[in-house]
Formats: sequence, C-alpha cells, structure tokens
Amino acid sequence: MAVLTVTDLLLAGVTQTLTAAAAGGDSFINDTSERTFFAVANGSGGSINVTIAKQPTSVQVPGYGSLTLADEVIAVGAGATKIIGPFPAAKFNDANGRVNVTYSGVSSLTVNPFRVARAAG
Repeated sequence: MAVLTVTDLLLAGVTQTLTAAAAGGDSFINDTSERTFFAVANGSGGSINVTIAKQPTSVQVPGYGSLTLADEVIAVGAGATKIIGPFPAAKFNDANGRVNVTYSGVSSLTVNPFRVARAAG
C-alpha cells in the first residue's frame, strides 16, 4: 500500500497533481479536523469502485446495541472525476492516523488527497 502525501490547498492556489493509484491500494494521513478530501480521476473505459476502509467493525448505540459498520464504496464512472470526503477520524483512521483506500481496478486511475486550509481572518 502506497502512502500518499496530502496537498494543502491555499488561497493562492496549488497545482493539483494526480498520481497513479497503487494496485494494492493507497493510504494518506487524515488529521482530526475533517478537512481532508480525496480526488479520484477515472480515465478508463469502465466504472471503478473506490473502497474506503472503516476501522472499527462496530459501534455501540444506546437503545440499539451493537451496530456493524460497513466500508464506504464509491463508484467512479468511466471518464469521471470525483472528490470524496471528508473522512471522520473515528470511523476511517487506522492506528497510524491514515485512511486506507483500495480500488476495483487501477488502469488509468489517478488519485490525490488534499486538505482544505482554514480561512484566515
């Protein structure tokens, strides 16, 4: 699994550089501010599923008991680009503070995580 560097978005702008998705999946740091997003561009001729791994398998909810959590699966159509997120840390961060992502295919798939800056006063 490749570890991707998160791009910080700035008022002055940044050049969004997408990199090839790794066949074994990718991960990226997700701070607890919930301002991190993930850009996925599918240049292939078919739809690709992007799976965001949940970390706890279940949660306790008063009045309901234990509820099983599922991974998030997002379809990215042929030729489409999607921005996915934000990622609540309690659901998606692993022990290293990373979000783990896998793909149903990586041919012509490019990705990049980015974080929205806080507005300066």
